[in-house]
Amino acid sequence: MAAAVRTAPPPRYTACGPPPCPPMPDFPPTEDRPSPEALLEEAHREKRGKLKIFLGAAPGVGKTYEMLLAARKKRADGVDVAVGVVETHGRKETEALLEGLELVPRKAVDYKGRTLSEMDIDAILKRRPQLVLVDELAHTNAEGCRHPKRYQDVEELLAAGLDVYSTLNIQHIESLNDVVARITHVRIRETVPDSVFDTADDVEIVDLTPDELIRRLHEGKVYAEQQAQRALENYFKTGNLTALRELALRRTAERVDEQMRHYMRKHAIQGPWAAGERVLVCINESPGAAELVRTAKRAADRMDADWFAVYFETARTQQLTAQDQERIAQTLFLAKQLGAETLTLPGSRRIADDALRFARDNNITRIVVGKMARPWWFEWLHGSVVHDLVKRASGITIHVLAEEPKERPERAAPAAGTQAARLAMWLGQTDGGAWLYTALAVAAATGLGRLIVAFVQLPNVSLVYLSAVLWSAARYGLLPSLFASVLSTLCYNFFFIEPIYTFTIADPSQFLALAFFCIAAALTSTLTVRERAYAESAREQARTTAELFAFSRKLAGIRKLDTLLAATAAQVATMLKVEVMLLVPGELGSTLKQMAAVPPDARLDDADMAAATWCWEHAQPTGRGTDTLPGTQRLFLPLRTGQGKVGVIGITRPGPQFLSPSERRLLDALSDLAAIAVERIRLAKDVDQARMLAETEKLRSALLTSISHDLRTPLSLIIGAVSSLRSYGGRYDDKTREDMLATAQDEAERLNRYVANLLDMTQLDAGALQPKREACDVQDLVGAALRRCAKQLAGHKVRLSVPANLPMLMLDFVLMEQVLANLLDNAAKYTPQGSIIEIGASRFKFSLVITIRDEGPGIPEGDLPRIFDKFYRSREGDRSRAGTGLGLAICRGFVEAMGGRISARNRGDRSGAEFVIEFSPEAFADKLRTEAA
Repeated sequence: MAAAVRTAPPPRYTACGPPPCPPMPDFPPTEDRPSPEALLEEAHREKRGKLKIFLGAAPGVGKTYEMLLAARKKRADGVDVAVGVVETHGRKETEALLEGLELVPRKAVDYKGRTLSEMDIDAILKRRPQLVLVDELAHTNAEGCRHPKRYQDVEELLAAGLDVYSTLNIQHIESLNDVVARITHVRIRETVPDSVFDTADDVEIVDLTPDELIRRLHEGKVYAEQQAQRALENYFKTGNLTALRELALRRTAERVDEQMRHYMRKHAIQGPWAAGERVLVCINESPGAAELVRTAKRAADRMDADWFAVYFETARTQQLTAQDQERIAQTLFLAKQLGAETLTLPGSRRIADDALRFARDNNITRIVVGKMARPWWFEWLHGSVVHDLVKRASGITIHVLAEEPKERPERAAPAAGTQAARLAMWLGQTDGGAWLYTALAVAAATGLGRLIVAFVQLPNVSLVYLSAVLWSAARYGLLPSLFASVLSTLCYNFFFIEPIYTFTIADPSQFLALAFFCIAAALTSTLTVRERAYAESAREQARTTAELFAFSRKLAGIRKLDTLLAATAAQVATMLKVEVMLLVPGELGSTLKQMAAVPPDARLDDADMAAATWCWEHAQPTGRGTDTLPGTQRLFLPLRTGQGKVGVIGITRPGPQFLSPSERRLLDALSDLAAIAVERIRLAKDVDQARMLAETEKLRSALLTSISHDLRTPLSLIIGAVSSLRSYGGRYDDKTREDMLATAQDEAERLNRYVANLLDMTQLDAGALQPKREACDVQDLVGAALRRCAKQLAGHKVRLSVPANLPMLMLDFVLMEQVLANLLDNAAKYTPQGSIIEIGASRFKFSLVITIRDEGPGIPEGDLPRIFDKFYRSREGDRSRAGTGLGLAICRGFVEAMGGRISARNRGDRSGAEFVIEFSPEAFADKLRTEAA
């Protein structure tokens, strides 16, 4: 039987806010106190500019036109308006609205040989208008701009306190990208994060019917004729436009609902405001709980409303039988399958207050609750949640489903271990020590009372015994505290009521006082025990939260998958006292393999493996306690993230009681943390592989480019000179033939150096280079490099500053000569004829430093960090463009292989570059000889 109770209608306002944190038990109500989070957010918003978005379902609905109309109205009201960027797309009516509005000049940006115009943020900030118009919020800026996306430009303007009007199409919102792609079969590349849309101060929908938009396309008001025809055949279909229109309306409605709840929280307004329907179903342990969920689902579907399924966990939850706890878990799982947002929240003694607090915080308009068949005396003692909801739920519709007594089966008796645990928790310690210490506490209270009476005439000496009762209740539980109440009553009668030292009561009024004292002591002990149970529950929740936090921090520092899975298995086993099995897919992603287990020797049989495979393939819970393969020993849950499934976790526990709702919630939290960590490790691996592939592709492209240029050029000159000499050698004089042969020789030597560089770089990359160390004199190294580069340095002046008393270096003479030759060749290429190239060597602190300076144009500052990279050539200067891009990379490889360091910088005293090679004292020959001796 079902009933619906409608309380007083809510007031008509329009505002809302984000969902609050889950309520904690026994917190004071906040009906008259605004939300601190809402006030802080409002204070933050006051410092920023205001953002208004003109939202459309598709291009061509008139967003820019409406934005310009609104801007002109603002300008007429005296607001300083400036246009940052507006795209008219050649529409005359839009261009006409720009007349009279100040246009901030755009910034020219060079991009791949073309000049593009982008919004100039600095010019707008310098101008500082009150309102800035920024069209196309999802636009991607050209490379070289301050921000890659235009919405980031807008965020900077808002942070500077400027108001912004902007436009956006619904397909550009990030969370709807996949939905739009399925509808239109077009993947939108330019997107805006949902947070930008959600934090906008105002959103105005620019709506147009599909037929009207298609008519505008035919009239050429959206695209040119050919482009409009292609759009009509693909994107601008009536079905697509209708679906996009609904998406725009729904997404805006969600945002309006969010704003309404935020407004209610900010102004401490008690809901609900029935601007939209939201349904809450309260789960209990009754067999009819599943019917409650299905009823709420049907009600939510009829109203097209969001709905929540909530179970409030109290100290009484721990006293439920295993069957009842399993029923609660299955009911929550059913609600989740039916599309509800399921929550298990800590509750207080007043479940009705908890439900109403959640309902008002989340703007719930309807509550579905069950009326369990209980005897009248139970409701008289404990109260009725349904009655309390009906009395207090102002503005909320209460749907009551009454349970028929005959339909409620006989409750199963709890297991022996469960019953013992329940008794131990509620009744407290019942060993001899509890009774003894309780009796000693009562005796101490009696002695203290006699001492007080001896010196002070105290009429209410019985209050002394309450301290003993409270102490016993807080320390040992219910039964010892009741024992303390009875013993205190007897002692009070025997030692303090006339005639003393007897149990006789002469005065009837004293009898009433004694009786009320006994009742007060019993009630006080009961309340104390109940508060003790709630305190234990709160401590347990705090401990669980602390362990989850520690586990999450531990996972954040793990980099290997095996270590992560082992830590997860250990954590789950420790917190839930279960056997754990973790399985992940193999290399091909299909077959599961066991990666971690607690205990380590645990293995899966064929039935469990089949259940785990089914769980992986269907991404649904399988095994014990579910509807799929329930006969297996373990419960298998998929490890999932927003990107998909990453593995399977299986758990088992001996005994009939498996997992309580709180344990199932804890398992879900641990599984989610583990899944996110597994995905993080895999994503990091994928990123590394992608980076390696990108670097490989980059090097391959650079190598091909270098080979195509640096091999073809000398080969062409060699072939041209040789073929000319063979074909027309008799026609050339001796000087011309000599020049042609010299050219062929120079180009052949150049080609030889290039091939040698390639071979040297191959050795460096393979790690096969082993320097042959010997004692080398710096003057000999410099002299050999100068002789080798004599031809390249013929047109330059070389200035040497190499003292003779420098220590010998244990280096590979050939490799070090190649390093100096490459640096001298590089300096000769990029310095004008007649300039000076300086070579110096000196002791600096404890190191030996070799420097090569030139008087060329220097190295662009942006190229300094990458000047030693393979195949890297400067984009601005010409220092590396004429070369292969390998010479400096080889220099670094050789120097580092010999234990030194090389760096490049621009000269501070004049133009030019300076290359510095530094060797620490470990490379000095005398030091190495001393260590060898």
